[in-house]
Parts: sequence; C-alpha cells; structure tokens
Amino acid sequence: MSTADSNSPLPINLKSDTDSLIIEWDDGVTQSIRWERLRDHCPCATCRTKRAEPTQLLPVINVIDAQPIRPTSMTPMGNYAYNIAFNDGHNTGIYSLEFLRNIRDEEIE
Repeated sequence: MSTADSNSPLPINLKSDTDSLIIEWDDGVTQSIRWERLRDHCPCATCRTKRAEPTQLLPVINVIDAQPIRPTSMTPMGNYAYNIAFNDGHNTGIYSLEFLRNIRDEEIE
C-alpha cells in the first residue's frame, strides 16, 4: 500500500451533512461529494465486480435499498485513505485520498 504523495493535496477539514461529504484540501479547494455517489463508486473488489456484471432488467429492491444512503462511520486508514461504512450494511470500501480528490461532484468557491 502506498502513502499519499508529498506533492498531493491533503484534507485539512472533513464535514458531513445530510447528503454529502465536504472536504477542504490544503491547496484551497473545497469539494462536496454526495454520499450516494461515494457508495455507488465504492472501490472495493466486491463492488467493482458487481458493477462489471450485466444489469438486471427488473432488480428487486428491499427496504434497506430504498432508504437514502448515509454514512454510519468514517475511519482513517493510515495517512492515505478512509474506510466508510454505510447504512446499507456495506463497510469494506477504502477510499484513498486520490480517489476522493478525483470523484468530485462539485467544487465550492
């Protein structure tokens, strides 16, 4: 596992609101990433495999899947990533700082 590149921006503040993770980076950029987007783009092996499979025509949605996606915890993994657990029970995604920086929904001035 690699650590963050010394020239790469680092988060200086993380905030959570109902819909998004807000990250302030040390290079002055602030970004907002919807929790749903983070969950949909989970980088774990299980989710990557699932995304590569053909989509079901009429997927069955259970009660948990019908709820808005929210984080239940966010834990630093060394100095290079965060593990984010979600209210749908998924907790194996390790989101690198590089991944978080590149998955921007929008920048906030």
